[in-house]
Amino acid sequence: MPNFTKKEIIQEVSDRLGLTQTLSSKMFHLVLEIIERELAQANNVVVRDFGTFEVKVAKGRPGRNPKDPDKTIPIPDRAVVKFQVGKALKERVSRTLPDLKQREIS
Repeated sequence: MPNFTKKEIIQEVSDRLGLTQTLSSKMFHLVLEIIERELAQANNVVVRDFGTFEVKVAKGRPGRNPKDPDKTIPIPDRAVVKFQVGKALKERVSRTLPDLKQREIS
């Protein structure tokens, strides 16, 4: 499955808005920095029709040491980021099913 990279996003923003790649890169990184800052302050970030980045608590659980499987190690609660897909994105992605199935066959 092909990946669409950060570099390609910056290039497309640059091309579509007629900006330099340097300015497009700064804008891209600024948006990510703002999202990161808000999540680090335990705020959710909502982008309508795209989705919501939510900060949640992952409950602690007992874990195992692979070198000593008989020993239980407690894994504490931790903050994690979850992404909940927005309705419009969910609908648009659901239309890619035939393409995904075709890729599996190839």
